[in-house]
Amino acid sequence: MNSWSSSGIQTTTERPFTPETGLISGRKHALDGLRTVAVSVVFLFHTLTAFAPGGSMGVDVFFTLSGFVITLLILKEYRATGRLRLGVFYAKRLARLWPALLAVCAVVVIGGLVFPASGWGGQGANAIPASAYVMNLTNYGAFGSSTGGNALSPTWTLAVEEQFYLVWPVLLLLMLRFWKVRTVAWITAVLAAGFLVERFLLVSGGAPLARLYNGPDTRADQLLLGCTMALVFASVRPGSRVHDSLQAGARWGGPAAGLALVVAVFTFKEPDKPGPWFDVFWTAGPTALALLAGLVIGSLVLRPAGLASRVLSHPWLANPGRDLSYAAYLWHLPVYLLLLPLIPSPWVRVPLAAALTVLMAYLSFRFVERPIRQWASRRLDPAVVRPAVVDPAPEPARESARELETAGRT
Repeated sequence: MNSWSSSGIQTTTERPFTPETGLISGRKHALDGLRTVAVSVVFLFHTLTAFAPGGSMGVDVFFTLSGFVITLLILKEYRATGRLRLGVFYAKRLARLWPALLAVCAVVVIGGLVFPASGWGGQGANAIPASAYVMNLTNYGAFGSSTGGNALSPTWTLAVEEQFYLVWPVLLLLMLRFWKVRTVAWITAVLAAGFLVERFLLVSGGAPLARLYNGPDTRADQLLLGCTMALVFASVRPGSRVHDSLQAGARWGGPAAGLALVVAVFTFKEPDKPGPWFDVFWTAGPTALALLAGLVIGSLVLRPAGLASRVLSHPWLANPGRDLSYAAYLWHLPVYLLLLPLIPSPWVRVPLAAALTVLMAYLSFRFVERPIRQWASRRLDPAVVRPAVVDPAPEPARESARELETAGRT
């Protein structure tokens, strides 16, 4: 049975939350549009760095959005079925993400062997950590070392996420067995603050940039802040005072945060040389960027009729974000490095790289990702949903399974 406190925070006597009746139900297409924007600015960062020196901040948005979406889907399935089958969770993520990654690695390695002088030459050693989700560790020497001209280097972000999700679902389920979702949200926020403190200690100890940039621990606060927001949103009743306060904050905070991120993308360069500004940014910068991304995400969810939500929900932005953003992220740097020695003019090379990236992303989605995802859904969905005689409302679980299957690179 569910009850509601006067503050608008949902309380329960049997189950700790009901996301289906909370602030979030169904897919938020504006978040798909945000994925398109994020992968686009990462593309600009790698291809026109002088034009978008802060484009790497798209990665910070991805981390925060990933923690938000995946946590929400875990909560929805847990509420609908009373449990989360961890084996099914990991199997669905693997089926969603790994085939496209393996395809990229295979094509790049084979292309480099056939044309060793191309931008794909010498990538065999990099394909192993990329496909094993340890590229981030390799980038700072904790697990071998990468070679120069790494076309597969963007896979470091996938490694950070997958390492995080080896731990987070288990930890979340454990906490939900002992505490209400409101308490879990506070604990998660404290965990995020703990990783901020750890990053301060690393910076104070002179940790190199590669360690600060690629560490699974040095990015954990960004993912955890997204998780915290999902927990808060799943526990707030629509129409409550808390909901009204969040909406009021989103009305101004979301646009301001979005504007700050846009300005930073085109004007800000992350410091890469030791000094006071280096220390300040690499201590608090990732957390600050995640908070800005969280404000944007929260505004899109809380104000679905707002201008930004309507623009990002347009099919031209939302559909690529849902279906193509993951593969586009995988393919954009290999495509660009392949074209770099072949086409001197950036005015031709960059648009062509964008077009070929979209083409390769579509081929990946159409012939690799979607068929395997559908096969995995047929095999795994029955394991997620309890029979109707046990749970009279299994539909939310099916919806959750479908959303998790398409969440992918959030």
